[in-house]
Amino acid sequence: MMAQNIMSDPQAAARKRMVQTQLVSRGIRDARVLLAMSKVPRHLFVEEALQGQAYGDFPLPIGEQQTISQPYIVALMTEALELLGTEKVLEIGAGSGYQAAILAELAAQVFSIERIPALASRARRNLESLRYFNVKIKVGDGTLGWPEEAPFDAIIVTAASPAIPQPLLNQLALGGRLVIPVGDCYSQTLTVVRQSPEGLEFDYRGGCRFVKLIGSYGWSE
Repeated sequence: MMAQNIMSDPQAAARKRMVQTQLVSRGIRDARVLLAMSKVPRHLFVEEALQGQAYGDFPLPIGEQQTISQPYIVALMTEALELLGTEKVLEIGAGSGYQAAILAELAAQVFSIERIPALASRARRNLESLRYFNVKIKVGDGTLGWPEEAPFDAIIVTAASPAIPQPLLNQLALGGRLVIPVGDCYSQTLTVVRQSPEGLEFDYRGGCRFVKLIGSYGWSE
């Protein structure tokens, strides 16, 4: 958990407004997710020149041709994981670390894979500066998952894949949830997969648009 006093942050009002106008108004109901989104200082995960736009209803560039997702999409995907606080979570696509910080507020352990070394380093710095010590980041091919740490109670993929990578399904614990955008280069469907005793169950949560998931089981670079 983050040790700093968020209430001393002048951006706290902007976060509260973001939660009410962008999340609650669109049907995000998980109280723990709403609290996490109101606590984590999103503006610290974007470039300094863009900090004034950090709580707007849109994604923002974070360098390396990558983006930080729109707040509503972060909340929607996080809520779909149904986290209670005891879980071991795998994130594919650390970016600047914002989604991992949200997950760190909601789960026991977070493992995040980022293929771009510069972004992985930035995510580590951001998370360490905010004292999130339950997150581990490595550089690698996210489509292969993190077999040494499997199984995972929840897996979130923050890039678009043409199909669900089989290694991620293999690393999902019984009862676990996987959230991933699946589709072509231009539009995808946010897909929730649950590993049940009877097999995989699929739930489709609507359209979305993400950068490509590059890797052995995603798009070629």
